[in-house]
Amino acid sequence: MTTTIAYDQLPELAGTDLGQTEYRTVTQEQVNLFADATDDHQWIHVDPERAKDGPFGAPIAHGFLTLSLAVPFWTELLEVKGVTTKVNYGLDKVRFPAPVTVGSRVRMRAVVAEVAEIRGGYQITVDQTIEIEGGAKPAVVARGLYRFYA
Repeated sequence: MTTTIAYDQLPELAGTDLGQTEYRTVTQEQVNLFADATDDHQWIHVDPERAKDGPFGAPIAHGFLTLSLAVPFWTELLEVKGVTTKVNYGLDKVRFPAPVTVGSRVRMRAVVAEVAEIRGGYQITVDQTIEIEGGAKPAVVARGLYRFYA
């Protein structure tokens, strides 16, 4: 469910649990395209036959591919009205506790840790967890920094 608020209400988001997104399936095609884009063609990602005998029993998504899914997940969780510019400002503390095997389904949970006024806008700090369906550990734990300008 998407949280929709007006720009001037951003400070009220501090401490808000934004909930979770729908699940998305990670495909071999996505992994291959990411490998091409980043020039990271390690066999554990792009060689399904060899990966069957590897440490994970299947090909796995790049950690940064899984992290990049935070971008489309965001559109499911938060919509801010009255904004002219949204900026992904960066990340604090990123960890990849568990690999995502190809064919797995992942989703994101997010909690707004804080909201700070910045020059010309607001910065929100968000604790983001990308979960693997049925997994004991999350795939990604990160603190995202996002800026909004009216």
